Amino acid sequence: MHRCQFLHMAGFLFGICFLASDAWASDEPGPKARARDLGIPLEGRPGPQNAITDVKGVEVGLTTLIGGEGKLEVGKGPVRTGVTAILPRGKTYDPVFAACFALNGNGEMTGTTWVEESGFLETPVLITNTHSVGVVRDAAVAWERDHRFFQPLFAEIWFSYPVVAETYDGGLNDVNGFHVKAEHAIAALDKTRSGPVAEGNVGGGTGMICHGFKGGTGTSSRKLAGGYTVGVLVQANHGSRSRFTVAGVPVGREITDLQPVFHPSKHAGRGGSIIVIVATDAPLLPHQLKRIARRVPLGIGRVGGLGENSSGDIFLAFSTANPGAAGRSGVKDLKMLPNDEINSLFEGTVQATEEAILNALVAAQTMTGINGNTAYALPHERLQATLKKYGRLAGTGKN
Repeated sequence: MHRCQFLHMAGFLFGICFLASDAWASDEPGPKARARDLGIPLEGRPGPQNAITDVKGVEVGLTTLIGGEGKLEVGKGPVRTGVTAILPRGKTYDPVFAACFALNGNGEMTGTTWVEESGFLETPVLITNTHSVGVVRDAAVAWERDHRFFQPLFAEIWFSYPVVAETYDGGLNDVNGFHVKAEHAIAALDKTRSGPVAEGNVGGGTGMICHGFKGGTGTSSRKLAGGYTVGVLVQANHGSRSRFTVAGVPVGREITDLQPVFHPSKHAGRGGSIIVIVATDAPLLPHQLKRIARRVPLGIGRVGGLGENSSGDIFLAFSTANPGAAGRSGVKDLKMLPNDEINSLFEGTVQATEEAILNALVAAQTMTGINGNTAYALPHERLQATLKKYGRLAGTGKN
């Protein structure tokens, strides 16, 4: 691919490309198919957008970098990468209660030591490729400074530990070429919006592979009893083909071709990893959000994820309830959902995680990157035929 692609989903999905190039062009004429559109039977009731942005206040922005083709030249490309940004309360600084959990720790999510210690997420959340965590983290601090996204200790004294996570895209991307720059992370933050979220080969998920098919960015949500919402965003770069399961059907054993093509055939890069961000408006405290984060693996497992040794399966959950709880003075009056009423949130988290992974796979398109390496898209018609074979194909239609 010679041209840089500006991903923006017909004016309302949020991707942007800043790759050095003399031309850029839109490759997103309209919304892509999602898991429910293909007749995959999924449990639960999604929100209006079936996205993490169904949680009021949550905004998502994407920077997508695609350029070059052919043999890998470190520092030149080909480039298949990007940045995803999430703001829990939009561009308003008001820390949220949060907690983290790692199923398997062969990965990185910065800033989580303070999240676990303090119980608050005070910064944006960004997701990128493994070797761009540092520059994205520094860019987040600069963005916070420039937008006064902080509450000083006194005068102008403040500190920040941005949350930046990663998965490895070195099978398709010049990961050691450091193509993600500070301006790309800042652009993702500046572009954050509520509403629909682009999926598949976009943002930090641009160069990712999932269960042996092209993976990437996916999202989903659930409306729950009590009027609460839980939303999930994933960067899916994990799993094996043999365990790939859709609605209980062993799809990976039925579609055994279209395996990723690597040159050399035994690709030396670290594989695996999935980052999952869970948002809810239910009034949960950090210890309860830890319980939510611990349920994420159940959704991953429904699709066949195992938490392999080479995988970084790292999750963060936050609640937008209890605004103002992080104020530096005064006693805080907090609301908390009773533990006896938390099961629906567990269920919604599992369901939305499962669907977000499937949405990433369904939206992703075949991509060729460095050295002609290719990750093939999950073939929609063959997936439907497989579900039909097992009596699991539901009626199609938009969510």
